[in-house]
Amino acid sequence: NKNNKISSFLTIQEGCDKFCKFCVVPFTRGPEYSRSFYKIIDEAKQLITNGAKEITLLGQNVNAYLYEEEGKSFRLSDLIIALEAFSELKRIRYTTSHPIDMTDDLIECYNKSKKLVPIIHLPVQSGSNKILKLMNRKHTVENYLSICEKLKKINSKIEFSSDFIISYPGETNEDFNDTLNLVKRIKFINSYSFIFSPRPGTKAANLELISEKISKDRLKTIQKILFNHQINKNKSFVEKKDY
Repeated sequence: NKNNKISSFLTIQEGCDKFCKFCVVPFTRGPEYSRSFYKIIDEAKQLITNGAKEITLLGQNVNAYLYEEEGKSFRLSDLIIALEAFSELKRIRYTTSHPIDMTDDLIECYNKSKKLVPIIHLPVQSGSNKILKLMNRKHTVENYLSICEKLKKINSKIEFSSDFIISYPGETNEDFNDTLNLVKRIKFINSYSFIFSPRPGTKAANLELISEKISKDRLKTIQKILFNHQINKNKSFVEKKDY
């Protein structure tokens, strides 16, 4: 675990079982594996003793965390509540999440926890249900919006960041416009957007690519909107002392 005193990273989960068609993680990192709840808490204690005020829980699919021992099951929400009890710890974060593992018990943490930072990195990848299905993302735009609405209802301060793959094979102008509409609706405060790049060994590796010009134009368009949202949010914090 990396520890730079104030802010520390703690791995709780590795691998992924989702098999999105563009992603190599299930092949390179293997199936989902969750570390012992008790070992994680012990490591967190050590990090806090060493001066950590903020801990970020890490996993390729962090909110799929599930550890079972002696008939007990522990999820990410249980880790967050356990960490909440350490008075010296001031902030809790986690990354990266998958929408289908954004369960009600985790959502409820944003109501219960005073230390869970109200910024969620929740990759959507596309705003088109057709493209999401082609990607094998296992969620729809409607699912995603429902999660965002539930979270905002619990805590109006919650903000979202995301990942977007632009020009995934089969993406039409209409599909791309659906993604733009989602971006305008959610107003993500920080996001990563990339033109689709085939990864050897994945199911999407041999699909027909969209032209470079169209892809670059789309990327430029979405990044302009995403950047404007980020700038506007940053400006809203000027001269404020706390969040």
